[in-house]
Amino acid sequence: MGSSSHEVVEKSVPLLIVLIIVAISFGTLVELVPLIFSKKLAEPVAGLEPYSALELEGRDIYIREGCNTCHSQMIRPLRAETERYGHYSVAGEFVYDRPFLWGSKRTGPDLARVGGRYSDDWHRAHLYNPRDVVPESNMPAFPWLFKRELTGDTLPKRMATLRTLGVPYTDDDIAGAQAAVAGKKEIDALVAYLQQMGTLIKTRR
Repeated sequence: MGSSSHEVVEKSVPLLIVLIIVAISFGTLVELVPLIFSKKLAEPVAGLEPYSALELEGRDIYIREGCNTCHSQMIRPLRAETERYGHYSVAGEFVYDRPFLWGSKRTGPDLARVGGRYSDDWHRAHLYNPRDVVPESNMPAFPWLFKRELTGDTLPKRMATLRTLGVPYTDDDIAGAQAAVAGKKEIDALVAYLQQMGTLIKTRR
């Protein structure tokens, strides 16, 4: 494109807008199309299993309480990230996640590899009153989780819906879901969810 043509594009706002849209569209296609047809991205990592009934309840509580608005669950492949949080996240870890909770805002630390890093008692104390274990924390306390009991009323339907989306729950999993959480408190479910996060890929500390 000669200098005169370049000048025409710069001075014509509608033409410039059209060319920008074309360039962005082309770039998007180049980036996304290979990913859409890549089978590797849809293959679960070795050992990946669907969330148990208790973990699934915990994940829903995690979303309900807005934990994912302050904590991301995706470690980027950058040295600063992997040194602090552990092995970078890979697509196969999230095959059964509906919805994804990757996030980008980190008011608190990333939790992608938090599973097994602390004891159940630590998590309970932290959720009851974060300042008891992390004095500088600005995280709110969640004392009501220790009082509310799970009913699991909607759990079988949710698991059946997830199965239609490709999560391999069996009929027995669905039938026994409500009984599996009976008598448990919400704190039990949330801790169970936190303790399984990122445990399939060894964490570098």
